[in-house]
Amino acid sequence: MTTKKSKTSIKETYAPVKKILISQPAPSKGNPYIELQEKYDIKIDFHPFVHVEGLSASEYREQRVYVDEYTAFIFLSRTAIENFFRLLKELRLKVDPEWKYFCSSEAVSTYLKKFIKYRKRKVFAGERTIRDIEKYILRHKDEAFFFPKSTITSDFVGNYFKELDIPLQESIMYRSVASDLSDLENVFYDILVFYSPLGIDSLYENFPDFKQKETRIAVFGDKTKEVAEGKGLNINISVPNPKFRSMTMAIDDYISKTL
Repeated sequence: MTTKKSKTSIKETYAPVKKILISQPAPSKGNPYIELQEKYDIKIDFHPFVHVEGLSASEYREQRVYVDEYTAFIFLSRTAIENFFRLLKELRLKVDPEWKYFCSSEAVSTYLKKFIKYRKRKVFAGERTIRDIEKYILRHKDEAFFFPKSTITSDFVGNYFKELDIPLQESIMYRSVASDLSDLENVFYDILVFYSPLGIDSLYENFPDFKQKETRIAVFGDKTKEVAEGKGLNINISVPNPKFRSMTMAIDDYISKTL
């Protein structure tokens, strides 16, 4: 049941923010939280609540999908690339030099260099999404397309290929599972930041009796917010919103009101 919010200010309701936990790995570069940490002299920790596990060769075989029957491959992430080539090795399948690769971004396509002899005429990259290379997909529409994905991948790529009226074989090669958070059992944070519904699920899988108390909850995305509220959590920061598109901007504004 939703109750009316008190007119009491944030400062009167909550103590100042001193420690924040981000429920995902620290960025490898361009960490936007560093400036926030220095500006307010606070501690910001990163701890992935979810991690990726690749399917074993035996698990993969249960899908009865045969990679070597396909000639064109869709990649949206480095994780997909890593697990694709790992499974190829475990299944004792060779990389066909004639295979073509369609990647959502330049960063993803560049990562292929770790696994194949990179030839631009065989690799196509978009700026951000697979739609960016539609002209290349249409140019090669007679290829047999294969999409390696995780257990939580959205239906976007499958639906997109249906729009193009091009057959696509989707196949799960890795899954996202809750991480062990036992090292956080007796640690208190003023704000917990979640970027996905799985992060919320992981929190309760590790701590079924979790009580929010004075902890502030920040969420990114409507689905994450929906799952958090479904667990009975009070959402203090939710982005994107009309005022803030990024989590750091929203947290910055929130902290400034607690001073």
